[in-house]
Formats: sequence, C-alpha cells, structure tokens
Amino acid sequence: MSKIITVEFNLEPANNQRLSSLCGPFDDNIKQLERRLGVEINHRSNGFSVVGQSHTAQATAEIIKNLYVDTAPVRNNIPDIDPEHIHLAIKESGVLEQATESSIPYGKEVTIKTKKGVIKPRTPNQAQYITNMVTHDITFGVGPAGTGKTYLAVAAAVDALERQEVRRILLTRPAVEAGEKLGFLPGDLSQKVDPYLRPLYDALFEMLGFERVEKLIERNVIEVAPLAYMRGRTLNDAFIILDESQNTTVEQMKMFLTRIGFNSRAVITGDVTQIDLPRGARSGLRHAIEVLSDVDEISFNFFQADDVVRHPVVARIVQAYEVWENEDQKQRKLMEQRRRDEQAAQQVVSPQAEPEKSN
Repeated sequence: MSKIITVEFNLEPANNQRLSSLCGPFDDNIKQLERRLGVEINHRSNGFSVVGQSHTAQATAEIIKNLYVDTAPVRNNIPDIDPEHIHLAIKESGVLEQATESSIPYGKEVTIKTKKGVIKPRTPNQAQYITNMVTHDITFGVGPAGTGKTYLAVAAAVDALERQEVRRILLTRPAVEAGEKLGFLPGDLSQKVDPYLRPLYDALFEMLGFERVEKLIERNVIEVAPLAYMRGRTLNDAFIILDESQNTTVEQMKMFLTRIGFNSRAVITGDVTQIDLPRGARSGLRHAIEVLSDVDEISFNFFQADDVVRHPVVARIVQAYEVWENEDQKQRKLMEQRRRDEQAAQQVVSPQAEPEKSN
C-alpha cells in the first residue's frame, strides 16, 4: 500500500466567486472528488490540502487546479462547475485506472443509527458488499432471500443521502405479475403496484421513520416507482436501487443500466433461483452477470446460505433447496444423456429401408 501524504497548494488568483463555483453548493463538488478518489480535501479561502495515497493525492490536486482554471470568467461570467464537469475531469486524469478498492477507507462502511440500533455487516460477504457499494458506480448483489441484499442497499442509499453525496434516492423494481393480472387488482395504477414496492418502503420506514420518509417522498428526494417508469430518464446525483432484478428481461436490464447519469450509484439486487418471468423469457440478471463480468467499474457480490441473517431455519431451507436443485440438475443431465444414447443405438441397430424395386 502506498504512503499516505498531504499535498498543500494555493489557487491563484484568489477569487471568492470562482472558488464558490469550484466547490459547488454546500461543497458538493469537493465531496464528489472525495468519494470518487478516496481522499480527504480541506480548504480555507484559496488554500487547499489533499490527504490520501501519494499518487491519488497528487492527481487530485492537479484536478482541482485544472478545474479552477475552467472557472476563469468568460465575458464577465464565471462558468459553473457541475457534477458532469467533475466526472469528466476525473476521467481525463486517468487516476481511476490506477486506483484500487483499498483507496477507500473501510471506515466509510454504512453505520446508521435506527430505532433498532446501528446497521452494520454481519458476514464477510456483507462487509465486501458494503465496501463495493462505496467504491463502485454499479454493484450487483446476487443471492438467496434473507442475506441482506436489499436492506443493506437501502442503508447505503440513506447513508449517501445523509452525507450529502447524492441529492435523492430512487428505488425501483419490476412489477411482475404473480398469478393475477394487474388490471384485476383494486385501485389506480399507484395502488396496483404498491404491493410490489412494499419491502422497499418498509426498509426506509425503519431507518428514517414514517413521517420523514413521507416528507422526503413529497419533496421527490425519495422516489419509489415501477421499473417501467425509468424509460427515457437520465438519473444524475442519485442513489438508485433495482430490487428483484431477476424478474427483469434482458431489454429491461439494459434500459435500466443506461439510465445512470453523473455522480450516481446503482445497486442491483436479485435471486436467480426465484425467477417469476414467463416460460421462455431470459432473466436480465443472469444475462448481465455473463455480459458485464469484465467491466472494472461494476462489482458482483454473490451471497450464500451462510450469509442468511433471518431465522436460522431460513438458512437450512436455502441449503436444502440448493442440494435438491443440484441433484435434480444431475438427474436431468443423466436422463438427457441416456435419451441421446438410446437414440444413437436405435440409429445403429435399425436396418436401412431398402428402396422398392420397380417391375
């Protein structure tokens, strides 16, 4: 691990309006640099200091200097530095190509005080999951029920909102019908899809309280919506969670992943053993695991029965189903192989029909 250093510098010429544009409202631009690069940035007037690993700290200082140059007045107007500008500056610097997950201190784990206490990881997989949500733009959490995939994702979203790292939280999931058509369910559209989104509401209510969640929803700081509502949107400065993603189609998953904008993070959770799609439809989650496994900015976390944090019997149920599914798969393969062998044997044994002789 490289040495931790402090880089100090002054931005010249000192200009309060240019410094305000550089830092952004409530220092949002500075916080984005800190989160993306794993450094600590302090400033007073035009004096700045960057604390971090040697390469990253120096690169961050150069990024800040270059961004300050971009604030130079144009026709007496000082350009605004927005999250998109910050994102492009980081990309152009190339610093992320040499950064590693360890550049983000583990102390940034989600620890949120709720009515039930402090939310923290209980297994190594959960700890890695939380770390990946901090260090990656897109994180997949794949595993059986009860492993904390959705709960920890909502906790990470609330934590990011409390730290002012994002401006809003967006929670979504596909409204897959389970035996009943949506048209036959009572109520208007929002009431029809509300049961599908109830687990997300429950996690928010536990962490923030009912009244605060209602106020944040009214102000559109928190948005809970079916996946179909995502088409055509670009989501900036947001923490986005796609729950039950195993029930997305390949087209829906691609549509969702391409909605993600600047300074946004996305977490996709799902259980590939509980797919409710119509027979013949391919799960977008399974497809994404195959297609995106080599993309550096995306992390995949696979939970096992040992990560179940519900009633102990749930872990045993998951394990029992895993054993049955493995045996069933072996039996299916064996029966398929026998069928092929029988067909091959019949083709060898059965004599070729002789052509009829013409009189």
